[in-house]
Amino acid sequence: MRQLKPSHPDFEILGFPCNQFGGQDPGSNDEIQSFCQLNYGVTFPVLGKIDVNGDKADPLYDWLKKSKPGIMGLQRVKWNFEKFLIGKDGLVKDRWASTSGPATLKAAIEKELAVTPEEKL
Repeated sequence: MRQLKPSHPDFEILGFPCNQFGGQDPGSNDEIQSFCQLNYGVTFPVLGKIDVNGDKADPLYDWLKKSKPGIMGLQRVKWNFEKFLIGKDGLVKDRWASTSGPATLKAAIEKELAVTPEEKL
């Protein structure tokens, strides 16, 4: 994802760590941020750890999943690094599995970045 940022300055990436998938993010928020920076060169904000599924799911993820359900209409995140695209109008435009790389997302991101203010209304 970070490969797309330099050529698209209006594109923002936010990371939301979650320890609900195989215990992959057991550390503190600071430890997770440092790990991402040192091991993956992450320069985008990595926010505080949240739950994305279940009774304690963060309201943001409840909204994302309801707005763009997964395969067969399931309203859950299947694995870490699942991606959502929010448009300039504040609506969820697309959703991708954790296995989807930047090349898969690029066209949808560029299409949304090309939307003019008049088209948002």
